[in-house]
Order: sequence, then structure tokens, then C-alpha cells
Amino acid sequence: MSDAPTLPLAGTRVVEFTHMVMGPTCGLILADLGAEVVKIEPLAGDNTRRLLGSGAGFFGMFNRNKQSLAVDVKDARGREIVLKLAAGADVFSENFKAGTMDKLGFGYAALSALNPRLVYVSHKGFLPGPYDHRTALDEVVQMMGGLAYMTGPEGRPLRAGSSVNDIMGGMFGAIGVLAALQQRERTGHGQQVQSALFENNVFLVAQHMLQYAVTGQPAAPMPSRISAWGVYDVFTVRDGEQIFLAAVSDTQWALMCREFGFDDLLADTRLTSNNDRVRAREWLLPVLRERFADLSAGELGQRFERVGLPYAPITKPQDLFDDPHLLATGGLAPMTIPADGSGAGEAVNTRTALLPLTLDGERLPVRRDPPALGEHTNALLRGLGYRDGEIAALHEAGIVRWPGHGLGVA
Repeated sequence: MSDAPTLPLAGTRVVEFTHMVMGPTCGLILADLGAEVVKIEPLAGDNTRRLLGSGAGFFGMFNRNKQSLAVDVKDARGREIVLKLAAGADVFSENFKAGTMDKLGFGYAALSALNPRLVYVSHKGFLPGPYDHRTALDEVVQMMGGLAYMTGPEGRPLRAGSSVNDIMGGMFGAIGVLAALQQRERTGHGQQVQSALFENNVFLVAQHMLQYAVTGQPAAPMPSRISAWGVYDVFTVRDGEQIFLAAVSDTQWALMCREFGFDDLLADTRLTSNNDRVRAREWLLPVLRERFADLSAGELGQRFERVGLPYAPITKPQDLFDDPHLLATGGLAPMTIPADGSGAGEAVNTRTALLPLTLDGERLPVRRDPPALGEHTNALLRGLGYRDGEIAALHEAGIVRWPGHGLGVA
């Protein structure tokens, strides 16, 4: 697989010094947009290569379209390799604990002095301030940032079912990089970009903060909230199936009533407007649940779709591999996760979700499978001017590694 020269960031080199999800997400976005992303890994590899359970998909999902260089940066010879890469890079991305990059000589001050055009993006738990010494995780900021409170029932704060802050934090880091690269075209100088989990989480719940500002009433957690819409809920129907059904406007309410013959409800003056139906939810929803109970989820979906009403089956993530829309539109792309990155001890052939956007009508492709540990070490060192004998010496000294442990593997 090779980089496509027509992609927006073709010719842009990114040095990625990241692990877990947040930093790798930023690199994933830049790589999908065409950048050459060099993932610097320790000799033992990014820890996500070996995660089990809910972390088993991390490496495969967030590291496609990247090259892997495995190097010991605790050794001066390893640090020299990274500095040579940074000297010719456009972007340096990191998400390690505050102070780690400075100790290694890879902090913003050092690298911007080496390369004034460098855009340096840091992904942290918190932006600089009273909390920035704390160790943050997605779950930590969901708890302290109001998202877990809003997601679970009252008294039972619940983490959202995805790494929302890690992923969005990396996305905002990428947005900052794109803005800084654009500004560099005018000024000739790079700059530091910072993104953070906590501030990202605050952005996610800011609508509930403003709800309080406008109404004077605290936002209720999702399971007990007062819905903005009269019909907007999950219904349990025939054979215990579940389906989400909605009618969020007066027009949609009329369409639903006519489709299912609910003439009495359509004529009921207590249900004339959406706000009337919101006030009537306590008795209206049980009536609708009873009337829909004998219909199958499939029939309800077909009839809602036929008249243009919102609905959704209750889908598990693994079901999306067979989603007809994703398959028809190219939203899933074939990809092989290497044996040392799958946690399964063997390569895994699968399909992966692409970035949720198109450019000129096209999805951004998988150009490179997630790399094996050190897969591109040899080629990258040659590109930096190292001769074969020097590369062999670095390998023998335990400074670098690559699959196969031979000069012919790149």
C-alpha cells in the first residue's frame, strides 16, 4: 500500500510519540487525510498491541495508515534518531505525562528550536491549570465532568459506552494541527497545539450547562430526563424485541397516527402540539406501548420508514459488520491487524470503519494496514541517511528492532 498523492495532507510528515487512544486518534485522522505518520514505539511496542477485553480493538482501530519505528529513546543513539525525524517533520504529536517529553529532549521548546516550522500537538488530561498535575483517563473525566451523571440513572453514574473523550480529544488535536498548518502558510512558523480530555468532556455537556442557565433547573440524567419530544423512546414489542420510535413534530405525529389508525389520539385536544404531548408523556407512552406491543420490530420499522418517521433497531456493535448501508457505501474497508497487534497471537483479517466523511464524494481509504512492531524501522533509518552497517550496529546494540531481525526486512 502507498500514500495517495491526491490526499490533502500528502507530503506532510508527522512524528507520533503516542500510545493508548487519544494521541493515536489524532495520528489516525492525519494519516487518513494523507500524511506520512511515523509511529515511534518502544522496543516492546505500544501497550495497546497486547490489551485484552475492552481494549482488544484499540491498536487495530487507531493505527492504520501509519509506519512503525521501534527505538530505545532512553539511549542517546535512539534519541538522535527521533531528533533527526523531528528536524524534517511538519508535525510532532505526543500524549505522555507532563514532563516526559522534556526529560527526553523532545519537548516543545527543544524541538521548535531545532525546527521552527514544526507544529507540536500535545494531548493531555487537562489543559494547563490547577488540575494539570492529575492523572486522567476517559472514565475519570466522564465522572468529574458530568457526563457519567447524565448517562446513568440517578445515583448510578455510568461511563458512556465508547472512549468518547479520548477519540474526540484526539479529533480536536487534529483540528488544531490543521489550523496551525494553515497559519504556518502565512507566518512560516509552527506553534504548539494542546488538547485535553477534561475540557473535551466539558464541551460535550455544555448544552446541559446552558440548559440550567436558561431554565434555572438542573438537567436530569438521561434515564429520567424530561424529553423535548412527545414520542421519543425505546419500545418493547412482539417477541420481546426492542425498537426506538420517534415523532418529533406535529407533522410527524399526524403521520404516525394516520399510519396506525390512531384517529382518537390525533383528535385528542390534549395532544395537539408537541409540548402538549410532552406534558402528556406519563399517560401517552403507556397507551402507545400497549398499541405497538403486538407488532414486530421489523414491521414497525418498515411502516415508520415508509411514511418518513424516525426509527432505529437496537443494534450491537458486531452487527455493524453486516450493515447493508455501510457495505453498500464503502463505509467499511478490509484490513489486516498484524499478529503482534491483535492480542490473538495471529493476524486478523477484518473490516474497519473509515472516517465518517467524504472528500469530493470519496471515502478516505486504508492505504496501510496497522503496522507490525518496527515494520518500517529499516526503511525509515535509510531515509534518514543511515547506512546498512550503521543500522546493523544499532540493531545489535539493542537500540532499534524490526520484524525478522534482518536488514532485508523493511
